[in-house]
Amino acid sequence: MQVFNPDELKRLYRPPNNSHKGQNGKLLIIGGSSLFHAASLWALEIASKIVDMVYYSSVPENNQIILEAKKTFRNGIVVRRENLQEYVEEADCILIGPGMARQTQKSSASWRIKGQNQNSKLKNLYELKHIKDEGLQTYLFTQYLLSHYPNKKWVIDAGALQEMEVSWVPDNAILTPHAGEFEKLFLTQNHSLKFKTVLEKAKKYNCTILLKGDSDIVCSPSKCCLVKGGNAGMTKGGTGDVLAGLTAAFYCKNEPFLSACAASYLNKKAGESLFEKQGFYFNASDLINELPKVMKKYLRY
Repeated sequence: MQVFNPDELKRLYRPPNNSHKGQNGKLLIIGGSSLFHAASLWALEIASKIVDMVYYSSVPENNQIILEAKKTFRNGIVVRRENLQEYVEEADCILIGPGMARQTQKSSASWRIKGQNQNSKLKNLYELKHIKDEGLQTYLFTQYLLSHYPNKKWVIDAGALQEMEVSWVPDNAILTPHAGEFEKLFLTQNHSLKFKTVLEKAKKYNCTILLKGDSDIVCSPSKCCLVKGGNAGMTKGGTGDVLAGLTAAFYCKNEPFLSACAASYLNKKAGESLFEKQGFYFNASDLINELPKVMKKYLRY
């Protein structure tokens, strides 16, 4: 398997000098829960540095946090879930999953048994208001959106990735699992995942998979690359959410394999840059602030 060549970064979309607002990417981020506030916000923060517009939709608690942060997040629109569909249609790419709640093993098993005997799909997004279990909301919400908008560019991460069924994967989606999420989604038992396994699943489901690890494995249906680098400081919570936001921001204007490889490479390089300055002692917010400097260096602006 070939190692990612940083010369490929030259192929990333760059805003033309005569571009106007909105031309350089519109991203919709769907994430967060009453328990996990920060995850989707990390994805939002890095994406807002790259694309022209970020639409953000979460549970009411997280929407309020963003509304209060508008002084720094100027190019974004907070969207209520029931008003989501017009923004889904407008967005170039949609990231779903960071910070979304997971079902407990008990509630998940109970729902899936119950769902065998009745219609287990949402009829519309208003029905989400009547579902108290946020993990169940994630399951049904993800199912509804992926089934109604299969032709959109999707990046599927974290909670949505853990709750979805593999049959829901849309063509040309980017999936960003760690090893445990990969095994759960694809029902594999291989604890030392190799690129052949990842490539097999990418081919079968016509998607791009960014398997996170010490070295990331990125496979499209036709090719794979290995992305080396990073350090143990990047095991902290939130660094994967930054990676998901970066991947989705690139996917707005680039093809999926390049978007995933470039995001993985630059995310790791930002971690390495931070390590040189302060060792392992950095967090997701530091990574967000370091990425633009690293991007300027490696994209040669």
